[in-house]
Amino acid sequence: MKVSVLFIVFIFMLTSCKNSKDENNRTLTESYNKPLQEHPGKKLMETHCYLCHDASTGEEERLGPPMIAIKKRYIFKDTSKDEFIKDMQDWIKNPNEKDAKMFGAVKRFGVMQKLPYPEDVIEQIGDYMFDNDIEQPEWFEEHYKQMRRNMKR
Repeated sequence: MKVSVLFIVFIFMLTSCKNSKDENNRTLTESYNKPLQEHPGKKLMETHCYLCHDASTGEEERLGPPMIAIKKRYIFKDTSKDEFIKDMQDWIKNPNEKDAKMFGAVKRFGVMQKLPYPEDVIEQIGDYMFDNDIEQPEWFEEHYKQMRRNMKR
């Protein structure tokens, strides 16, 4: 009899925990299982930029440098997020050889075409890029190190 009472109490405790609510009026189980919301700039980057700048495209088949290369070329220790976003917006509005920061990319791929993206789209992409790790191709790290060695010479 004691065992059955303990079993019933145990079952009651389990079911009552499942039904407890958090401050957003969702069950605790729902809040723990809910996926984190993805930054809107990530999806915009994948949609608008990855045709030419995708990390999964092979080094020989690509149309432009991967997004990680852009991030590493534009962001330094003292670069603010606002500066980075403004640089991205300025480049997208008026890509030209004179203002290029990626000389090797311009030499290899040419200057990218002017694209009609609204400033708020570029802002969200830049915001995402600045604060998050960007996917990089397998070959990129070695390529980046080699380019830095060549620049120091």
